[in-house]
Amino acid sequence: MIPRKFEPYLFGLVLSGLMSFVVAGISTFRAVGLVDGFAGLWVGAWLTAWLVAFPIVLFVAPLARRVVQRMLAPA
Repeated sequence: MIPRKFEPYLFGLVLSGLMSFVVAGISTFRAVGLVDGFAGLWVGAWLTAWLVAFPIVLFVAPLARRVVQRMLAPA
């Protein structure tokens, strides 16, 4: 098992992986359509997107949390 202190990083890894997978699939489909080799193009686009998305999620998540907290009514 992974120690709980790594939870924010693991969450960012999973979230960025899933989101970049979906977005890369949609973008690849819109760019080339359902062609032979689509899956390979999708995976290539996804891996590139994930390499960019993961550090961005780690950097932006604290900012997003602060913005959301300011939008909420006090408890």
